[in-house]
Amino acid sequence: MIEVKRKTDIRETAVLIGVVTLYQPADKVDEYLDELAFLADTAGADAQKRFVQKLDKPHPKTFIGSGKINEIAEYVKEHKVDLVIFDDELSPSQIKNVEKIFNTKVLDRTNLILDIFASRAQTSYARTQVELAQYEYLLPRLTNMWTHLSKQKGGIGMKGPGEREIETDRRIIRDKISLLKNKLAKIDKQMAVQRGNRGSLIRVALVGYTNVGKSTLMNLLAKSKVFAENKLFATLDTTVRKVVIGNLPFLLSDTVGFIRKLPTQLVESFKSTLDEVREADVLVHVIDISHPNFEEHLHTVDQTISEIDKNEKPTLLVFNKIDAYTFEEKEEDDLAPSTKANYTLDDWKRTWLAKSDHPAVFISAAQKENIEDLKNRLYEMVAEMHAQRFPYNNFLY
Repeated sequence: MIEVKRKTDIRETAVLIGVVTLYQPADKVDEYLDELAFLADTAGADAQKRFVQKLDKPHPKTFIGSGKINEIAEYVKEHKVDLVIFDDELSPSQIKNVEKIFNTKVLDRTNLILDIFASRAQTSYARTQVELAQYEYLLPRLTNMWTHLSKQKGGIGMKGPGEREIETDRRIIRDKISLLKNKLAKIDKQMAVQRGNRGSLIRVALVGYTNVGKSTLMNLLAKSKVFAENKLFATLDTTVRKVVIGNLPFLLSDTVGFIRKLPTQLVESFKSTLDEVREADVLVHVIDISHPNFEEHLHTVDQTISEIDKNEKPTLLVFNKIDAYTFEEKEEDDLAPSTKANYTLDDWKRTWLAKSDHPAVFISAAQKENIEDLKNRLYEMVAEMHAQRFPYNNFLY
């Protein structure tokens, strides 16, 4: 069984590696490495330095070029770095090759996210989901765990015990994956029954990029105590609460946050958790407007939701953290055109937001600003959905 990482006061040191490509310009790489540093911090590591290389395509053996590899290896050795983290997913052979060169632990983005999920999983269900994702990630990478195989000679009659151990481990892991899938299938059925037993109340799901304030908003609307922290993936288990606004009751669920390049293993293993999104009647898409790249985050979530559920749902855009929003004021004699960095909140409201099919509100969940506006918008959307579902039971309105 894969052990769940326990919290410790001892923090590891790390270097981060990103690549500039035709589809990933330098400014995007900077943002992605900022996010990777936040992921590392959440996992318990301090990013000491970043390395970036421009590539036409990743090197098949080491992902990055030999010159950059040697430069990083020297830095790792000189500063006794504990961990090297790549922002992209590496193949099993690439991880094996770079580990030999760096002589230290190497993680890719997927492995790092899996590690965070493992440390954050609190319930038996979440731990089972994470364990399945870990095993599916581990299976093709088993050879990396048997470094003594490099000492085995090939040829007829020379197959060493290590290779037989790998095959044995593969069978054990495949069996474990099968057992975990069966266990999750049973739990999924139980959760489906639970969702069916919730009655005919309208279902509202909070969705959004990780760390945008969904749990804080959940606590505010439902008067609950969902764990909220300024860390990525603070919430893994879906929380469902009954909320009443005015005289209108509905169910509100807080779901796991999305992120760029969310590992496919996690999307599959968290299927039941994501079913809350599929079965929701209304989506409340929470966006951290104080983040300089909130538009890309919004697009990432929209894209992920479209992959999970092909049905178009009524959606309320909630731009959170207006108390933390900042912009660069232009000088009066500055004739240069305004950029998004100069936009005020009012400027944003006049951009594509004005043409959006989805209503939008601007709030601060932490400071409780404009919450009544949010409740009124949410009430209108839920009331309309209720009227469609129960046309002869509109005494509420």
